[in-house]
Amino acid sequence: MSTTTGEPTSQVTAAESVGPYNYVPTEWICITFVTLFAINTVLHLFQSRKFRMWWLIPTVILADILEILGWSARLWSSISPALLTPFEIQLVGTILAPTPFLAANFVILGKIIIQLGPQYSRLSPKLLQDVICLIIQAVGGAYAANEVNQGQNPDNGGNIMLVGVTIQSCAMALYVLCAGEFLLRFLNDTPVRKNSMPVSDEKRRAKIVEWHIVKWLILGLVIQMFCLIVRSAYRTVELSNGWSGPIISTEAYFNVFDGLMMIIAVYTMNLIHPGPFLGTLPEKPGFGFHTLRGGE
Repeated sequence: MSTTTGEPTSQVTAAESVGPYNYVPTEWICITFVTLFAINTVLHLFQSRKFRMWWLIPTVILADILEILGWSARLWSSISPALLTPFEIQLVGTILAPTPFLAANFVILGKIIIQLGPQYSRLSPKLLQDVICLIIQAVGGAYAANEVNQGQNPDNGGNIMLVGVTIQSCAMALYVLCAGEFLLRFLNDTPVRKNSMPVSDEKRRAKIVEWHIVKWLILGLVIQMFCLIVRSAYRTVELSNGWSGPIISTEAYFNVFDGLMMIIAVYTMNLIHPGPFLGTLPEKPGFGFHTLRGGE
């Protein structure tokens, strides 16, 4: 009799010990990601100071800090897997982190547009600033709504977070479309507005020289955006399948399609940093994160 009742009890205890992840996060993997994001934070702090690009602090460095927070919470879960608090912290940290990083990509695109010619862009640099603000506010609002939903139906919380990830995906699609059209128009010298002032041959040659400088920075942006899109697609499928789905319940998927993608993205910006490339171009009115607060 005792054997019959003991076995199910042990199975229930084992299931409860796994906690909300449906697995126990691997400790050494969590430590590795925390370390890599911490190193990256230091590198970006150094580079932001060296090139005086202070807008990197509320964008790329903030993304790093959110990743450190998220992976530290997963490390906590590897020790106490049944606790709900670290699960919630890692969920918010890792899902929010790409938003400020994406904002940095918009800032860099805005600077490139200013350098190569705003007449080739459908979105003005000022409008790009407004887009950044809307992305941050929309994603932040989605997660604020999720906090209000705490303690209610968990599926509602998952749906709200799915809205946040969808907003990120839409912003990425807008970014790719704007950047792609801008580059095609620049390379073919076809301004958006037909009545734009014609560019002299001398200025056009100067712009081509600038293009040969900036194209490596654009390559870095392409790599970063590819990683963000892969990560966003993964999180969309993950949240769509619910809290007990096969995607969210498999640690390897999260490590590769979320953690690794973000590591590649943030370190790509270290290796192909905007500082050396934009710093070699003729100085023009700036486009930085400080403009989002109304400064110049």
